Amino acid sequence: MQGSLDCRGQLYGQLNAYIHILYAFNTEFEAATMWTPKLEKSSGPLYLAIADAIAADIASGHLAPGARLPPQRSLAQALGLDFTTVTRAYQEAGRRGLVDGRVGQGTFVRSASPVQRTAAVGFVDMSMNLPPIPEDDRVAQRMWESLGKLHGPEMTRLMLRYQEPGGALRDRQAGARWLQGWLPGVEIERLLVAPGAQGALSAIVATLVHRGDVILTEPLTYPGFISLAAHFGIRLVAMEMDEAGPIPHALERLIATLQPKALYCTPTLHNPTTRSWTLARREEIAALAGKTGLPLIEDDAYGALPLAPLPPLASLATGPVYHVASVSKSLSPALRLAYLVAPDAGAALRLAGALRGTTAMASPLTATLATEWIESGLAFEFLDVLRGEARERQQLVGTLLPRETVEADREGFHAWLKLPDGWSRGEFISRLRNMGVSAVSSDTFAISAPPEAVRLSLGGAVTREELARSLAMISALLSDRPAMTSLIV
Repeated sequence: MQGSLDCRGQLYGQLNAYIHILYAFNTEFEAATMWTPKLEKSSGPLYLAIADAIAADIASGHLAPGARLPPQRSLAQALGLDFTTVTRAYQEAGRRGLVDGRVGQGTFVRSASPVQRTAAVGFVDMSMNLPPIPEDDRVAQRMWESLGKLHGPEMTRLMLRYQEPGGALRDRQAGARWLQGWLPGVEIERLLVAPGAQGALSAIVATLVHRGDVILTEPLTYPGFISLAAHFGIRLVAMEMDEAGPIPHALERLIATLQPKALYCTPTLHNPTTRSWTLARREEIAALAGKTGLPLIEDDAYGALPLAPLPPLASLATGPVYHVASVSKSLSPALRLAYLVAPDAGAALRLAGALRGTTAMASPLTATLATEWIESGLAFEFLDVLRGEARERQQLVGTLLPRETVEADREGFHAWLKLPDGWSRGEFISRLRNMGVSAVSSDTFAISAPPEAVRLSLGGAVTREELARSLAMISALLSDRPAMTSLIV
């Protein structure tokens, strides 16, 4: 009897050991094969980053419909996060319609809806307003080949010496030639080479404004300037606008009441609405600024794009105008270069001092490359190709998006989507992101109450076909019934 018990005890011991081995194996296998989100570094909450990763992996096909997500506690342990963070992430994914929770079974990826099935393969970024990549890349290829010309003793001196904070003479001369198409006759002593539009705007603000001062802007304006104002402690106040531009009599009242230090604006192909001020309104605002002595900061990022451009404020105003012409939207964002035209030579000297104190100088290598492209004519050839690509993409917008919902200009490469009744911008952005497309809501640009609208960049899609698929998906989503945003799961 005792031998039988001993034998049975040995068997139980062996079985228990096998169970532990099998459990350990299963645990290691589950850890090795478990879906784990790739979390990008972000200033936002981690639970939203996990929900975004679920959406991205569903869009890319990495998480198939019906796939079971890891248990919340297991994922929390794998990521080194609190259990509640993962719980909130799964709840957010459920709120977006990405997953279903089944009692006693787990959390599963939902089957694709008819709208989701129209999504393009991969993630399409329509948030950053990039120049589109032309279908014909021959000119771009020649621009790359021009890098081979940057050698010799002159380039050695360039690499081993600091440059003037406002740019070398040759680079400033090239800048004047580039601006000739819409701002002719710029004197070299008024022109500076700055490290991008943000560097130029920082120098202007540093010379004109003090903490607590007011700058007038359009109600929707460039997010980089909003950040700059916050950094300098400047108050931004929105002007009253109509279809033609700022309303002169309302602007005059603001000037008298607030005594602003400057007016910041984008009169051509406005970001994000795509509108351009009319010639008559430009003349009115230029005259008013001259009468009141109000400095104008003209952000002309898109000024090179129109074939028949309207005169910029810098060519109309009798008062001080600071004209900033970045090449990010017309040549390449990678150059990080802008041509800054000051009202006079004295202002240019003050701006050069501000550039020296903040950024020291624009990169001599990128400035030399831009100069090479301008002097050889490649920059102008590429601009023509870019204009043609923008027109082709704007034609897709006109064909695929409902006419009543969209504002666009055939010479730009972004569109302003005004959402139909029932849609909130947050819900639309979230649903769109779940389907593999990112866009930017009006909140990003708003100085006052934001409208229910989003900006679509047409240059983020690599090809026209990819853009067409994304626009078709947006059109399908517009016709879909908005989700109930108050539903808690």
